[in-house]
Amino acid sequence: MIRNLLCLILVLALASAAFATIKSSADGVAAQNTFIPPILMQGVFNLSISGTWTGTVTLQRSFDKGTTWLDVGSYASNVESNAEFEAETGVYYRAGFKTSNYSNGTAVIRISQ
Repeated sequence: MIRNLLCLILVLALASAAFATIKSSADGVAAQNTFIPPILMQGVFNLSISGTWTGTVTLQRSFDKGTTWLDVGSYASNVESNAEFEAETGVYYRAGFKTSNYSNGTAVIRISQ
C-alpha cells in the first residue's frame, strides 16, 4: 500500500512538472499595429487564431530580442497549427495585426509549446 501511494505521489509530481513547463502567450487583438506579448520559442510550437475578425494576422520572429521583427507567416482566417518549428535558440515570436492589416473584430491569438 505504501508503495502504491509513493507511485501515485511520483506520478502526480511528474504531471505537475509537465504542466509547469508549458509556455504560452495569448491575447485578444483588435487594432492595427497590435500584437500579443513576445514569447521565446524553440522546437515545435502551436499557433492558434480564433475569434470573429477581418484582416490579416502576421506571425513574426525576432533574433535580437524584439528590436527587429521579421514576417514568417500571414493568416486571413482562423487557424489551428502545430507545425511551426524553430531550430535556433533565443528566437522570440509574436503575432498580430500590422499597420493597415486590421479591419474589424477581435482575433484571439495564442502561441504555445
